[in-house]
Amino acid sequence: MNEQARRTIASYTTCQEAARAVDHPSDQGFPVERVAIIGQDVRLVEQVTGHMGQAGAAPHGAASGALIGWTFGLLDPVVSGLRPALYGLAFGALVGALLGMPVYAAQHGRRNFASVSFIRPSRNDVVADDAIAEEAVQLLTERPGGTGTSTSTSSGAWKSSRPQGGPAVT
Repeated sequence: MNEQARRTIASYTTCQEAARAVDHPSDQGFPVERVAIIGQDVRLVEQVTGHMGQAGAAPHGAASGALIGWTFGLLDPVVSGLRPALYGLAFGALVGALLGMPVYAAQHGRRNFASVSFIRPSRNDVVADDAIAEEAVQLLTERPGGTGTSTSTSSGAWKSSRPQGGPAVT
């Protein structure tokens, strides 16, 4: 892929808003392969979902094992059908339950909670190659529900079309 100089043409608080903004130019036949959505100031968030005690370790391990067993059962190249997946599910749940408790005990209470991790950017910039940036800005401002030419970026409003500083973004 060629490295092109790019500039930020819009900024949004969510990736979904940025994707909706790019959808309109795509519908108009615009070369959206020259546009990117870049999450800025990315943070890893670990949301604690509850307490994990000795009693919860076995079911948690069983669920994880069942998922892995089901997946491998579905991918069995020798035997097709649902039976290998069901056997994989049952075997994975059994092994997961049996291993869940000793693994939890080996941690000596250092991590006695369950959590879900995800990545969250503080903003999502829509960038376009310099050669097509002006046309992209025009199409984005014409879209239904477009936000015009305001310079505020907290609600997904358009940025100026000045070049973005630093090295080229790909």
